[in-house]
Amino acid sequence: MIAKKKQSKVFIKTLPKNLFSGFVVSLIALPLGLGLALASEAPPISGIIAAVVGGVVVALLGGSNVTITGPGNGLVIVLLGAITTLGGGDLYAGYLFTLGAIVCSGVFMLLLGFLKLGRLADFFPASAIEGMLAAIGLGILAKQFHIMIGHNNEHGSIISLLIQIPEGIIGLYNNFHLEEIIAASIGVVALLIMIFYSKIRNKYFQLIPAPMWILILSVSFSYVFQWIEVPYPMQEQFLVNIPDKVLSNLAFPDFSKLRDSDFIVAVFAITLIASIESLLSIKAVDKLDPQNRRSNVNKDLKALGIATTISGLLGGLNVVTVIARSSVNVNNGATNKSANFFHAIFLIVFVLLFQDQLRRIPLAALAAILVYTGYKLATPRNFKKIAKIGKEQVVIFLVTLLTTLFTNLITGITAGILITFLIHILINKSISLFVTHLAKPNILMFKEKDSNNYYISVKYFCSFLNFYKLKNTLDVISEDQNVVLDFSMCDFVDHTVMEGLDNYVDTFSNKEGNIEIIGLDKHGADSKHPFAIRKLIPLAKIGSIEKYFTKRQTLLKTTAQEFEWNYNPKRDKKTQFLKGFIFFKTRKIPYIYNVISDQQNRYNVFDLEFTEGEFIAREVVKTTLLHIDLHHQIPLFTLDKEGLLDFVYGLAGFKDIKIDNHPDFNKRFYLSGENEAELINLFTDELILFLESNPYYHIESNGTSLIILKKERLLSVQEIKAMIYFGKQLSALFLKAL
Repeated sequence: MIAKKKQSKVFIKTLPKNLFSGFVVSLIALPLGLGLALASEAPPISGIIAAVVGGVVVALLGGSNVTITGPGNGLVIVLLGAITTLGGGDLYAGYLFTLGAIVCSGVFMLLLGFLKLGRLADFFPASAIEGMLAAIGLGILAKQFHIMIGHNNEHGSIISLLIQIPEGIIGLYNNFHLEEIIAASIGVVALLIMIFYSKIRNKYFQLIPAPMWILILSVSFSYVFQWIEVPYPMQEQFLVNIPDKVLSNLAFPDFSKLRDSDFIVAVFAITLIASIESLLSIKAVDKLDPQNRRSNVNKDLKALGIATTISGLLGGLNVVTVIARSSVNVNNGATNKSANFFHAIFLIVFVLLFQDQLRRIPLAALAAILVYTGYKLATPRNFKKIAKIGKEQVVIFLVTLLTTLFTNLITGITAGILITFLIHILINKSISLFVTHLAKPNILMFKEKDSNNYYISVKYFCSFLNFYKLKNTLDVISEDQNVVLDFSMCDFVDHTVMEGLDNYVDTFSNKEGNIEIIGLDKHGADSKHPFAIRKLIPLAKIGSIEKYFTKRQTLLKTTAQEFEWNYNPKRDKKTQFLKGFIFFKTRKIPYIYNVISDQQNRYNVFDLEFTEGEFIAREVVKTTLLHIDLHHQIPLFTLDKEGLLDFVYGLAGFKDIKIDNHPDFNKRFYLSGENEAELINLFTDELILFLESNPYYHIESNGTSLIILKKERLLSVQEIKAMIYFGKQLSALFLKAL
């Protein structure tokens, strides 16, 4: 009860912010809703219906906090294709059939939510999605550019429309028509407003979003002609068409083609793209949320499914979560779902009170907004970003893009998935890596008692095919915890995983948690980009380990600089100095790497790999070790947790030594060595208190130097720093005791 009262107070306190944010978002949603509907060859009001229904339903039933819902960019070419195909040339009939497909897609989205398939977007390669979005952007741009320059009757495929753009521009001069010239002028000015809006730093000008400025100026243009009593030189076909009585002129879906293959394909395409666009947007908006909340994606899918069904029944388009309007929502101080609700209410007010003004909006003005939107989706900058990640990502991107342009979205994204899988097989020169291990559990997680870190080890491979397993594991950990994510047992990590993990690292960092990725230092990469594919390189083929630093290696180099030490990432086969320790007597050490050492080469921290056993019992262990050269003679000994290595050191002739007056130390630690009297003198009260006050480490002396080992795994950079501090204090106490 107290919690509910507190929530009510917070809701009332934040109401003005959410009301204002909802109003600002509605200023953007109004022109976009009209424009996206027109781009889909649907009545303009259908986009507004989707925004209104989505805002109300998702605000009441959704699982996200600051997202905005309505018609989305990604569905434009899907809906356009459905309306054109299902109508067989009759666009209005095609629109009614498409409404039926929209209703069915809403039911399927609801079902996806109940089946908890909110992970759907995780099964698509990141570069394939980028290629799909670029194709969507080019599809929007291809059609809308012609409308922007006053040519409303251009039809054809995306490729043909793109090819016709120069011809359309030249046609303005060769075939002079006043209405087309005026429409083109309005369109070009509107496009310039979209381009240069962000560069105008006047705070009062920035209060109104760029799309709303376009509507205000273009509608005002028509009133100027009315004021000077001159006929407005644009006829109805160049203006937005809004029914006289919106509520009594709603369209209703036609399900008569329910069993047709074209209808089924349309339903599948709409559901797929709507789900992907929504899920990607929800995840992106969660990163923007100032309160760092995590959305319930399955609950949101249910709400979007219900909203889409209702919208389709009322003549509206699909309802999806939209990133651009959601970003504006967050930037204007929205704190909860009420902003989405208020944005819907303001849209209703605009449609009911300003119908005459809406009819004065030139189609060219709306087309300019969409041309800019399409360009943002297909900007060359995105291609450059993909190219920096790796050559194989360019292939995936282009295959998805071109296949989509020449066929359809479903075929395009399918081609993107297949080419990604094929490239992964070629890179690894093995199909068995994926086929054999796909169904196997490859994630091990446990909480380490001594450090309270969550340790996650990933085996075999981690790609878009099984990334959901790792995400499921990370999602059960509170974002304020520390996580060590170890890929040392993983042969292959793809771009989708690397990019996805970067999002998790940011999320944990925002909530004062930490994810440190280790075990990728021996994996090769074809570029320096942090999201590049990583493949484990066999020992015989390892060249320069430092060719492309991982984030951990960069942090190790920074750590060395902090201590004013040296860092050498190269492998070093000189490991004989470790053979004098009992721990490594029966273990083979091929090399060490990632060495951090002080100027006198007294302290050396490094990663190493050693093997235990032979043949089928052979086990490879990767760990991080601190070696300290004492420059003084001390007794041989080993110190570890009680009972951990008793048997091993018993075989070496060592025996457990008890220190008088320290029962807790004797109970917790196993101290063994050859010379009991010397060890009792060495382990002073001060040294024992220090050991009891710090985390457990395996400590061993070979007479002149020490090795300190924390875990039989690679350590995170934070753990390495802690081990260095521990080692420096320990060596000082040993020297003091001599």
